[in-house]
Amino acid sequence: MSELESDRRAARRAEREQRNASSRPQPQRAAQSEEKRRSNFISESYAELKKVEWPGQNQVIQGTVVVLVACFVVGLFLYVNDTVWKHVVSKVLLGQ
Repeated sequence: MSELESDRRAARRAEREQRNASSRPQPQRAAQSEEKRRSNFISESYAELKKVEWPGQNQVIQGTVVVLVACFVVGLFLYVNDTVWKHVVSKVLLGQ
């Protein structure tokens, strides 16, 4: 009976080793897979870039003007807010 059990254990061990060996990437296979994934990524990226509708010169100029105006407005707001709070802190909180 012990011989039967040892055969079963050996069979299970061999099966586990075979499963583990098949799930482990082989060095050569891993390199090929990595290269294939990289080239696949590059070709898919290129295909997506071909679908993009790029803005024209007028759209770029308008977008730039909008960003500059927004930066100016936010900067002015922060400057005024800072000046007001500087006076509030110095007069009310510090009592100067």
